[in-house]
Amino acid sequence: MDRTLLTVAGFDPCGGAGALLDAAVFRSFGFRAAAVITALTVQNTVSVRAVQPVLPSFIRRQWQALRSDMPLAGVKVGMAGSSDAWEEIGRGLARHTGLPRVVDPVLRASSGSRLSGQASAARITSTLRGRITLLTPNLAEASFLSGHRISGEKAMAEAARRIQADLGGACLIKGGHLRGAPVDVLYDGENLHRFPHPRVGREAHGTGCFLSSAILSRLALGSGMAEACEEGIRRTSAAIRNAVRSGRGRFLLAP
Repeated sequence: MDRTLLTVAGFDPCGGAGALLDAAVFRSFGFRAAAVITALTVQNTVSVRAVQPVLPSFIRRQWQALRSDMPLAGVKVGMAGSSDAWEEIGRGLARHTGLPRVVDPVLRASSGSRLSGQASAARITSTLRGRITLLTPNLAEASFLSGHRISGEKAMAEAARRIQADLGGACLIKGGHLRGAPVDVLYDGENLHRFPHPRVGREAHGTGCFLSSAILSRLALGSGMAEACEEGIRRTSAAIRNAVRSGRGRFLLAP
């Protein structure tokens, strides 16, 4: 079995999110990690201060160099860095038919900074359609991509079905920002699954990156979609409980 997973993501200098965290999660599941960097950032545990997107042509060259040299077991996509990068990401994903491909559509940082340019929902959808295994949006991202405001679990289920129909891949909507006990909702094209889990009372950096990377790792190990999502959610909750504060801002996850 191929033992390398690829992350296509931004570079977070504090290691709390993006490619550095993805690589750490991959290694915790026994995989090697490779990375295509979509953007450089100036950030710490407190805030994102600047984002410098990588040219789409340079994203393509990074990806081509890796693909021509090493067999991959799966691909995870995080922040695109710019709206133009989505086109290149879509083409890159299309070259990995047969592999699990998980996309965490990181559109904004927790501080509010835009991380994927001004790409429209239609543009993102068209570049990913038929090219992914799973999309893992949070409530705001799912609202943006589905075109409907999501305020509760029923609306999450409707949005997951709508996004799945648009993209052709499963959709797991993360409910961490719901009022009350959080629940994540998965629609895999046939069945709806709900994953309630306790709220961990601390603000941790990189939870979406951790979750999507953990799910990809489980899919690459042969787990079914619902099983992979359940295990990814469990591992993410445990990582939040064990997170440490190494700066003045949010807690950092330790895979």
